[in-house]
Amino acid sequence: YSVFVGGLNFDTDERTLRDHFERFGEVDSVRIIYDRETGRSKGIAFVHFAEKESIAIAAERTHGVEIDGRAVRCNPA
Repeated sequence: YSVFVGGLNFDTDERTLRDHFERFGEVDSVRIIYDRETGRSKGIAFVHFAEKESIAIAAERTHGVEIDGRAVRCNPA
């Protein structure tokens, strides 16, 4: 059960995302996507929840919200 998060600040880390999304349910894992050549974040991530119900809540309450100074997109994955 995952949500896609886009438009992230390149410096946003896993801990920041986990802290933000835990309010919507138990977070199993966070995967930030990095460029293979540069090792730099691509500004996108997937947050995996333990329960399906968390997806809709997280997407609705996070889409357009600022994380680390950037308004992010959040949709069910």
